Amino acid sequence: MHSKSKHQFEVTLVNDQKDDKVVQDEADLLTVREVAQKLRVDDTTVRRWIKNGVLEAITLPHRGTRQAYRIRRSTLDALLGPSQLPVNT
Repeated sequence: MHSKSKHQFEVTLVNDQKDDKVVQDEADLLTVREVAQKLRVDDTTVRRWIKNGVLEAITLPHRGTRQAYRIRRSTLDALLGPSQLPVNT
């Protein structure tokens, strides 16, 4: 029987290798599960989007059976924001 426990970790600085910026506040980073819940999809879908380049994420050091990622809140907000497609009038 597994007891549910919330895993907490401290992140003060995470180096994003893609554009060499430093994220300073862990509240600005979301887990795969948090993003999946907000988008109402499965965790596997979010991971697939990350691997296929659909969703930008920060790759954390591999510690478990699955690769750990963090998604910037601003990335998710941009995804959920209004579409930038032109409106035909």
